[in-house]
Amino acid sequence: MTADGPDGVPPLHLPRRTRTLLYGALLLLVAAVVAALAIGPGTTLAPLLAVAPVLAGATTRRARVPLLVGAAALLAVGLLESANAELPLSVRISVPVTVLASTLASAASVVLVAARERELFQVRTVAEAAQRALLRPPPERIGPLRVAVRYVAAAAEARIGGDLYAVVETRFGVRILLADVQGHGLPAVETAADVLGVFREAARTEADPGRLAERLDAALTARPDGDRFATAVLLDVAPDRGPVQVVNCGHPAPLLRRAGLVSELEPPFPAPPLGLRGLTGDSYPARRFDPEPGDLLLLHTDGVSEARDADGRFYPLAERLPGLHGGSPADLLDALLTDVGGWVGADGLADDAAVLAVRWEP
Repeated sequence: MTADGPDGVPPLHLPRRTRTLLYGALLLLVAAVVAALAIGPGTTLAPLLAVAPVLAGATTRRARVPLLVGAAALLAVGLLESANAELPLSVRISVPVTVLASTLASAASVVLVAARERELFQVRTVAEAAQRALLRPPPERIGPLRVAVRYVAAAAEARIGGDLYAVVETRFGVRILLADVQGHGLPAVETAADVLGVFREAARTEADPGRLAERLDAALTARPDGDRFATAVLLDVAPDRGPVQVVNCGHPAPLLRRAGLVSELEPPFPAPPLGLRGLTGDSYPARRFDPEPGDLLLLHTDGVSEARDADGRFYPLAERLPGLHGGSPADLLDALLTDVGGWVGADGLADDAAVLAVRWEP
């Protein structure tokens, strides 16, 4: 994100419909001035010129623009009144005062909006920095793997939420985490930061992926707000192209696309989300599968699988995945998110979404 506007304010981009409305209002204003000249003595449409600085203020974040337009409107009022000597004195006084008041109010509004946008821009910039620090982009290629990840916030103003991912290369192989923390807002972000910190440390010291999941569960349980939990999927990719271990902690099952067919990698038996293991005492079992060259494994949060169209139908991820094409995992994820966007329509996603794709190269 860059700030190319005045004083660190991002440039103003008006939607096409808004520009059309503003142009229409400008044409009406010009028509009113022409009509004022044609009406003749005794009447005037000059008060409509008070709209000019308001229109100017809607198209800029610089206060001098409505001030200059207001000055031009005052000049036009003077010319119209000089050409119409029969106007009452009250009209001759009230019209320029109205234009002047409108000009000053429009300039003040531009200053206020620019200040608020500058503050919002700074907040979003900090949020982007926090996202880069927490959700570090993985390398595109790790050994035999090609990896890509995408994160989409449900709110346009948001930059980070409770969905998280991490890819760590260790002496045990490549460890991959995709998780979804319960809740929203800053508490979810704080929990996500804790989970990522523990994972990046434990992934380098804990050989067994099931024990790694237990470490994450213990970290969540030890938090002051111990009632928060997270669903998660852990991948343990051996460095020698051996079997891949998948640990599912109450998360949507990963999807394996092989030779154009898609299957779910369900866990051996259901396991609780991270932070809730104490309620059941169950362990976190690992499912193994043998990857083949060209296999693609897709990890996702429920922001994708539970995306709804206008009729309330869930996005059929397993059905749509075989038809999505891309030259790389990154291209595939871009195609997937475009397809999801078309499914949900103008309403957009109701929840944050994170997707991570891993492909085994020859």
